[in-house]
Amino acid sequence: MSDVESCWDRIKENVNSTPTMVFSVIGDSDSFVPRPWAKTVFQTALIEAAKSGGESWILYRGHPDGVSDVIRDAYRNYGDMEFGGKVKKGDDANIAKTSIRHVERHVKLIRIAGDTKEDNKVTPEYRDTLGEGEESLLKFEKFVSEQEVSFFNKTMNFRMPVPIAIIVCEGDIETIAHVSKALEWKLPVVIIKGSGKAADLILDYMENPALLGKKASLLFGIRFDDENFTILKEYLQAIEKKEDLIGVFDVDNDDPLMLSNIVGEAVVSCWAMEKILTEDPGNSSNGNQHNREFSGFKKNDIAITGYPVIKKVVSRNSVEPKDMNKLLKGYKKESRAYVLNPKYTSPTSLPLYFYFGYQLLQEWKLLKEGGQILLFEALKANRCDYVRVLLDHGVDFNLFNLQKLYVQTVSCKDCESKDKDCLHMEWILKEIHEVHTKKLCDKDQLYENKEVQNAAQGLCRKILRYKGGKQSIHVDISDILLWAIFANRRELAEICWLRSDNHLLTGLVCSALLQKLANKANNVKEQILSNELEEHSKLFEHRCIAMMDRMYEENTKHAIDLMDHDLSVWGMKSSPLTFAYENFMYDVVAHTCSQKNINKQWYNNLAPDLVPFLKSAFRRPKEFFTAPLTKYIYNYMMFFSMLVMYSAFVLTSISTKYYVQDIARIFEYYVYFWGAGDFIEELFSCFGCLESENHSHRSYYSRMKRYLYDFWNVVDLLSYVLLITALFVRHMYPSETFTIARRMFSLSLLVMYLRFLEVFLIHRRLGPTLIMIKEMLKDLFGFLFVAVFIVIGVGIYYHANLWPDHQGMWNGDWTNWRIWKIIYYPYFQLYGELFNDFLEGKDPSDCSNITSVWQSDPSIERCPQEDWTVLGVSAIYMLFSNLLLVNLVIAMFSYTFERVQENSEKLWRFQRYTVINDYDWRIPSPFNFIFLLYRLCCCPQRDKCCLRMCRKCCFPEIVKMERKEKKAAEIFRRNFQRITAFRILDKL
Repeated sequence: MSDVESCWDRIKENVNSTPTMVFSVIGDSDSFVPRPWAKTVFQTALIEAAKSGGESWILYRGHPDGVSDVIRDAYRNYGDMEFGGKVKKGDDANIAKTSIRHVERHVKLIRIAGDTKEDNKVTPEYRDTLGEGEESLLKFEKFVSEQEVSFFNKTMNFRMPVPIAIIVCEGDIETIAHVSKALEWKLPVVIIKGSGKAADLILDYMENPALLGKKASLLFGIRFDDENFTILKEYLQAIEKKEDLIGVFDVDNDDPLMLSNIVGEAVVSCWAMEKILTEDPGNSSNGNQHNREFSGFKKNDIAITGYPVIKKVVSRNSVEPKDMNKLLKGYKKESRAYVLNPKYTSPTSLPLYFYFGYQLLQEWKLLKEGGQILLFEALKANRCDYVRVLLDHGVDFNLFNLQKLYVQTVSCKDCESKDKDCLHMEWILKEIHEVHTKKLCDKDQLYENKEVQNAAQGLCRKILRYKGGKQSIHVDISDILLWAIFANRRELAEICWLRSDNHLLTGLVCSALLQKLANKANNVKEQILSNELEEHSKLFEHRCIAMMDRMYEENTKHAIDLMDHDLSVWGMKSSPLTFAYENFMYDVVAHTCSQKNINKQWYNNLAPDLVPFLKSAFRRPKEFFTAPLTKYIYNYMMFFSMLVMYSAFVLTSISTKYYVQDIARIFEYYVYFWGAGDFIEELFSCFGCLESENHSHRSYYSRMKRYLYDFWNVVDLLSYVLLITALFVRHMYPSETFTIARRMFSLSLLVMYLRFLEVFLIHRRLGPTLIMIKEMLKDLFGFLFVAVFIVIGVGIYYHANLWPDHQGMWNGDWTNWRIWKIIYYPYFQLYGELFNDFLEGKDPSDCSNITSVWQSDPSIERCPQEDWTVLGVSAIYMLFSNLLLVNLVIAMFSYTFERVQENSEKLWRFQRYTVINDYDWRIPSPFNFIFLLYRLCCCPQRDKCCLRMCRKCCFPEIVKMERKEKKAAEIFRRNFQRITAFRILDKL
């Protein structure tokens, strides 16, 4: 047994692994001019590439300084980051750090040519005595490249050469000689550009050989002579001939993750070029070997075609195509975090078994059958290129692997979420719905495929608060897209979205879902995760807006009609415009496509201008009188007439016990009748009982929450409550003066006048003004919430020191409570009132002239006592309130004004759609009573309406033709979205 063979066996035995990737780092030197370089970038790149290789070995010389010290430091950092603080039950506390044989340590550091007597307790490594010279290390590298390893499954007789890459950092003439001989033996070499010395010299020579003398003298310094220069030039000339086998990694410009890609390409290039670059001495004497006659060949004459590497690998293995599924079972390992960044991936990125597995399946024409395993592993490892290629070749995802995908990518791995709040995605999803999340991420129980699919879609609907609809019975690309959303895999989500159906609605749902998850993460103070999810959400929204822009340019009619076309995504049925409105996507609602669709609804497909619209009352009366604009104008005409009658009733009818005039009774009954009709409409709107064709499918809780979010709906409800209260007080508690009833009626009338302001919301100029007022009210309420505590505190100080012996704060009627006087003075001081007489105790109105009464009842007021501290506190309070608080609220108003003014058009369009969507189905009060029973029983806007069923029976041919046209339009819009989405992605 040779030395290198025995060394190979010793290393495998002591490190307890057979490598699937070997990195041999060379370049230790002490005779060159030193030069600083980005060592940290190289350390990160080397460790990331090693982790991507599966079971990786890193060979190095083991010198006390130089490149060897860089390698030791990189491996030490790897151990600290991967295993620091991680102790499993039953293990020794330091076993992960101290043992090179640890089962989870997939990267092994091996000192192959150093002094084994030197002790190094800090870095766990294996040391073996092979020799100090470059020749012994070269022989070992050659021997390693000739060994074989089971890449896929140890039980299968399918073995491939161990991939090895020689990494060159710094170095001297011996390093250059090492590289020359390695390339001669077809060993892949990766040169670290920017590390200086011999590594940069090789690259400079290949770029410009004429500058060799100058570059060499600068790098080699005073010890470089003519003899060394001649030897060096010979080595470099030999290297130049094999430059196709050299990979280059630039530590100053390249991302550390690119090294894995460069190494993979170098390895495959060497394997593929093994026969091409080998010279044939026997045929060289002919001198005319390139002039052979071309006799042609047939594809069937070659056993394995297309890929020289695969041909050579398969030729020395005995695996049959029928055993491919059994072979691919070796893929099923836990995914690791170091392969999750898809920024730099290619078909030759490590691990290489992705590359070979794909080519084997393609050669044996088993890609659709065996590619499911490859697709599952590619999804876990976030190998976007493989996922894209496999999906393009028609590989379907196996629903049986859906739960495994969630368990290995979404569930918590490093903590027990059952015992504590880990703040990972699984825990966040459990806070939303524990049962659904358990079916997705439970590691201990395997659920049925359909249960997992329904749980994922149910969790999505729970987050967005939508009712469940008809679900798909087969797994499709949308289920992978939903997993990519929960796992926050951006590129995979984009790949799956492009291959899904109904791209516009699907993209909007993804955006809303990610935004909800971002809010949940932000609530538990997971700021980084929240920011990532929010950025992902905005990315989907921008894609949808770009699609709408492009579709509007390509086909305006279908782009407009698509906005209110009901579609289904993950069991949720909605139209893009309705969904965007319900989830406050202002940019989508304000888009030209949406506004064109809104105008069609507003004018009921009539001319979108006031004068032509009014003229259409004679030409197309049905469309005119059912248009939302007509109903809107008529509703507020009736509303205004009701306000006039209500005002007359309040002014004349409730001053005495009896009606002043008979007409007042008509006013009162009309107000009640109109209010009852409008209240019923609002009630049905709140619960969604009467809806348009593009109705919402959200839960009742979401509808009520969305209804109460609208400021005008709250004003509506307040006016109804006050009206009912006034009616109850007037008729249940009659009195001579009706004082309380009059106040309640007047207050209700005041709120209704405020409610009437909504009529101006539809106006392009007045609408943004009302929006500003509404937004400023929010700022005002926030200011009052802070000011009320200050006002009460100051008022109590005034009262306590001016009337130190006062008692009975709550005596008498509620209007005489002392708390009102406590609040009165500091509140009006906010507006600049001084009240000096009151604060100095000189106001005679605050004294009681009945001394005997006061002596018998101490709760009666007496004259205030003068206290100089009251004036001092008053001065400080007015300084604080008038200069700070009041100016603060003014500044808040200014900021709100600028914010609304900047987005006034967008906000106005959004609020305008609120009005149009409301009056699309609403009938003005009080005439809605006539149609109420009909709409509740027949439901004319739904498919099972009695009128629609009757029309199907009477006009079957017309209905059938309409269905065909609708189906054709749906197919066209689906393809239209798909084509547009791909064009947007490729920036065509």
